[in-house]
Amino acid sequence: MTVPTLHTNRLTLRAPKLADFDHWAAFFASDRSIHEGGPLTRLGAWRVWAADVALWLLKGYGPFGVDDRRTGDYVGEVGIYHGENFPAPELGWFVLPEAEGKGYAAEAAGAVKRWAHSTFGWAHLVSIIAPANERSIATALRIGGVIDPTLPGIDPGDVVIAHDLRRLA
Repeated sequence: MTVPTLHTNRLTLRAPKLADFDHWAAFFASDRSIHEGGPLTRLGAWRVWAADVALWLLKGYGPFGVDDRRTGDYVGEVGIYHGENFPAPELGWFVLPEAEGKGYAAEAAGAVKRWAHSTFGWAHLVSIIAPANERSIATALRIGGVIDPTLPGIDPGDVVIAHDLRRLA
């Protein structure tokens, strides 16, 4: 499986690489990861990251590393996650603290939505977000998602946001 490279005006979405993991480990070592099952040890973060990256081989989709096109700097990760306990493929993201508030997650998520629709013909994706993660909920709504309390999440109380990909055609 070859991971595609996607481009937006400001970003390059590319295959994950080992250097990305240090950013993941730092994120999961911090209190910022509380909405993502953290904080985790470096080994715990490795297990999550490696399982997510393996999705590319196992399912043909997964996370993209996201770089600033102008500087080449890594700014975060956006992709489609689908762990064993996920009810459906999930559109998710994280950005580094210094990249927050610049619209990178929304811009990259839009590119992933278009790619998923054109590649797989999917009509929908979901974002499954902890209710206290207000920034991610706002991002999911900003990119056209709609809260759907009838859809299952992973943990009790999850906010599940449906993304209608048919509107992208």
